[in-house]
Amino acid sequence: METINTDEPVTPAGRLFLQAEMNQIINCAIGVKNTLDIDAVKSEITTSIMLKQPRFSSLLIIDSHGREHWRRTQVNVDRHVIVRDEPVTNGDPSISQEDAVNDYIADLAVSSPLSTDKPLWEVHLLMAHNCLVVRLHHALGDGISLMSMFLTICRKADDPSQMPTIGGVGTSLASSGGQRRKWRTALWRALLVVWYTLVFVVEFLLRSLWLKDSRTAVSGGAGVELWPRKLATAKFRLDDMKVVKRAVAEATINDVLFGVVSCGLSRYLDIRSPNALQDGIQMTGLSMVNLRPQPGLQDFSKLLDSKSGTRFGNQFGMLLLPVYYHKGGSDPLQFVRRAKAMIDKKKLSLEALFSYKIGYFVMSCFGAKLAGLLNYRIVCNTTFTISNVVGPREEITIIGNPVTYLRANTSSLPHAVTVHMVSYAGRADLQILVAKDIIPDPQLLARCFEDALLEMKEYAEAANTTRKEK
Repeated sequence: METINTDEPVTPAGRLFLQAEMNQIINCAIGVKNTLDIDAVKSEITTSIMLKQPRFSSLLIIDSHGREHWRRTQVNVDRHVIVRDEPVTNGDPSISQEDAVNDYIADLAVSSPLSTDKPLWEVHLLMAHNCLVVRLHHALGDGISLMSMFLTICRKADDPSQMPTIGGVGTSLASSGGQRRKWRTALWRALLVVWYTLVFVVEFLLRSLWLKDSRTAVSGGAGVELWPRKLATAKFRLDDMKVVKRAVAEATINDVLFGVVSCGLSRYLDIRSPNALQDGIQMTGLSMVNLRPQPGLQDFSKLLDSKSGTRFGNQFGMLLLPVYYHKGGSDPLQFVRRAKAMIDKKKLSLEALFSYKIGYFVMSCFGAKLAGLLNYRIVCNTTFTISNVVGPREEITIIGNPVTYLRANTSSLPHAVTVHMVSYAGRADLQILVAKDIIPDPQLLARCFEDALLEMKEYAEAANTTRKEK
């Protein structure tokens, strides 16, 4: 393999994901309607914008001082495309297509690191299942970067000449009242920002030292990242989530998602350990937050422009998002209201930015090993990981083949449960990766999440009907 001697240092965030304690690979499942054309896939990759992005055509090199660098190389696409002609059901005809693909990815999440003798990505073609499994090291970029890049090779299903629509959903506050009221509101908001930032940053630091969640039936811990995994999918309709969103004043889809996760975990714990938990016990989620000025998916050309302020790569902070165990009550929307109240406080704080700056400071002054250890402790001291990436709003094609689903998850962490949601064309799939010796029945957990949303929707519709009758 011929190399070109131009080395680029790996960014601090990228170095974090290369540490043994936090080594993270993103596994994306892309289902398509028709049989995959192997030659067309290879040709598309060869000419795609992906290989024009330096990190995707570079080897990871570690110098004599232990510092990681990217070194440009010639890419042999044949080494990156792995074709599986036979079904991945291990000969069991009772396994569904979805479960077979999930089992395949669950095995990859623990036992299959990416080889460092080629750039850190590969594409598995599961021919019998009409599925591409794209594996990308998290050091290459975050979910926003990678989804924005992926969409450059896709086209709208109803107009093949057009790329999919991108764009984030922003929030705004309506202004009212005179200048004095505005001044008072701004002052009060500034005081809240300072207070919440102080409180949440202190908690973040304590989580990296000794503060941890109480033990429950879904708790992980040090070493759990090495345990075998199982993967299940919870399926939602975005219209159902929007019904719930409209029933809670000024709520967002993220508020609804977090309310569903909170309610679903409570339901699952009621089944696994009935009457064993005290009402209100805290379970803390760890979430990555996009720090780019523009929310949502990005124009990929701007991600490649160093002057745009929305650079490609990993540009995120971390938030600690607590949920609380509650037995089922008469109003499931309470879970969404509690989630919204908590997330609103997080939005007012600078916790995500401080977590990024703290990580950068530790990485720069004390090295990657200490930064990786502190982040590993934060994961060990919390209960679950959660993320939500907005996908295309309309149906799309890849290499002319209609896409049926988009799903994503990462390699295993010390958490016993991680949940990653990707929305696509009015649907949202939540991938639930679990340590199977702790959570042996992830399909039950998936149903708890699905039932939680449906119950919330029914309650929201009933409440809306009652208001109209009055």
